[in-house]
Amino acid sequence: MRILLVLIPISLVLLGIAIGAFFWAVRRGQFEDLDSAAIDILRDDDAPARKHDAD
Repeated sequence: MRILLVLIPISLVLLGIAIGAFFWAVRRGQFEDLDSAAIDILRDDDAPARKHDAD
């Protein structure tokens, strides 16, 4: 039963840290553009430069 006296405050502190990290990320704009990372995968890379052999 004494372990609850330790675990409950530790869990509340960790919850506070998680909520603080979430609000920090929202204020810093981490969730502003969620679609560009998914679209970047679909974009084609530029064609590689070809070497022309001189004969």
